[in-house]
Amino acid sequence: MAEDQKYEWAEFTVGGMFYKTQLTKKFKNRTTYEEADPKLIKAYIPGTIVEIHVRKGSTVKEGDSLLILEAMKMRNVVAAPFDGKIKQILVKKMELVGKNQLIIEME
Repeated sequence: MAEDQKYEWAEFTVGGMFYKTQLTKKFKNRTTYEEADPKLIKAYIPGTIVEIHVRKGSTVKEGDSLLILEAMKMRNVVAAPFDGKIKQILVKKMELVGKNQLIIEME
């Protein structure tokens, strides 16, 4: 029992089975998972905005093209994830964007 007191143990149950384990520093210091907000559309790859097909206030249907993001000489269509209205466009034509950069906000 003296050894149990030296370490920090985590206890959990999976499928009715009880487990006891040590957690690594990397695991303890990890960034917590946050579910993506579908209203915030982010660039999924770094590239250049070459075309913008919508304006602020535009009404779009699921699957409509919002803009074209060019990366490595390939044009990627960024489509509306659901029916809605464009609240804000945060990029301009020919602007360079980074991965996970917010590009469009929807209502």
